[in-house]
Amino acid sequence: MTSRKKIVVDANILVRGVLGERVPDLLERYHRRVLFYTPSQCFSEARRHLPAILHRRSQVDVGVVLQALDALQAIVQSVDEVAYAQLEAEAKQRIRERDIDDWPLIALALTLDCPIWTEDTDFFGTGVATWRTRNVAIYLSD
Repeated sequence: MTSRKKIVVDANILVRGVLGERVPDLLERYHRRVLFYTPSQCFSEARRHLPAILHRRSQVDVGVVLQALDALQAIVQSVDEVAYAQLEAEAKQRIRERDIDDWPLIALALTLDCPIWTEDTDFFGTGVATWRTRNVAIYLSD
């Protein structure tokens, strides 16, 4: 039996997971073969940003979208900081030139020894592989 692939999911992917078309399709298609993880702060970040994003869209029920975000936790496992805190200093050093607030994604990816799925270019050059939605299926596929 082969072990399942793992990938760390950024908050921008969670937002696309409830508002987009491609991300929900990818999550649904691969969740039985791939383990999706995210720092718990990413769910909080997505929850904070969604109302402002939805304000620009008419006829979208914020409550329904936030429920959909909650439902994503069945596919994307939220990981508490205690699981990767030992790598905080290293992660901050790797991303300090960009957005130091993203250190949990780096630390979790290092802890799990896996890449990050993001649309954010801040992770480039940190020594952690990153995948964007347009080509993440290459990694997710068997």
